[in-house]
Amino acid sequence: MTKRYLLALLFFTQSIVSCSAPDDVDPLPSWNNGSSRDSIIAFVEAVTDKANANHVPVTERIAVFDNDGTLWSEQPLYFQLYYALAQIENAAPAHPEWSDQEPFKTALAGDRDEILALGTKGLVEIVLATHSGMTNAEFRQSVQGWIASAEHPTTHLAYSQMIFQPMLELLNYLRANDFAVYIVSGGGVEFIRAWAGNVFGVPPENTIGSDLGIKFEETESGPVLRRLPELNFINDGPGKPVGIQRAIGARPIFAFGNSDGDLQMLQWTAAGDGMSFVGIVHHTDADREWAYDRASHLGRLDKALDEGRHRGWTIVDMSSEWAVIYPPE
Repeated sequence: MTKRYLLALLFFTQSIVSCSAPDDVDPLPSWNNGSSRDSIIAFVEAVTDKANANHVPVTERIAVFDNDGTLWSEQPLYFQLYYALAQIENAAPAHPEWSDQEPFKTALAGDRDEILALGTKGLVEIVLATHSGMTNAEFRQSVQGWIASAEHPTTHLAYSQMIFQPMLELLNYLRANDFAVYIVSGGGVEFIRAWAGNVFGVPPENTIGSDLGIKFEETESGPVLRRLPELNFINDGPGKPVGIQRAIGARPIFAFGNSDGDLQMLQWTAAGDGMSFVGIVHHTDADREWAYDRASHLGRLDKALDEGRHRGWTIVDMSSEWAVIYPPE
């Protein structure tokens, strides 16, 4: 038997295995059997079956996901805010005036409740101070360095380890069925782009988020894009459907969120012609993650929970429907 024949036989065998694998392998192994898992699979099978009346062409298979609280944890502070606080601490020696200047004085003290009490104005000022002035390339390098080394203060895990394994499987399942997957976040778009490709497999062009002003600047070493200390667009609440339209130019047929900040994105998806899927991650597991909804200081799930139950959206009970929260070590 020649070497060429052996190689051909090996390739043929591997092709058979790869073709049959999707029918034999559970696409959502971290999801317990239940209504949420069943509804996801039923929807995907319906829209991908050409013989089904609800079949959707590949070009229209668009799925959007919120990030904080939907794809990874968000307690007790948004992870991007932890990044901003770390940058404040790093820059503090060069800014002695911050010891008596708000919101930096409170940020340096590190008390969570006092930081949240700064309100939107104070938090925005912290973000503007730590996310601007540098080039886009410098900012990306800063975020990548932080996420590679920083540790969550409660779980002591790397932030990139605190992604939800069931949602990672769902992203892969949708992509395997020719869905274009997008992250649609209220967080900073360039912050997410710096790491989401490696963690979630979502490329920069499929990431939609809030952003700062940016300008083209010529320097001695060449042209750069400089980040400005001003908000350009807030991609949250009613801004999410606007951001989707600007970036994609089409309505999604599949959407997942976890809070009232995602409600308009979920409503927009549900209002499309034809079959759609709308899902909500309900944080109900205080032992393995956090349990919160209506009274939460962030990630509040109140109006969206009521509307989801009224309209029959898929509401995932984290404690009972997810066998695993975070990926195995």
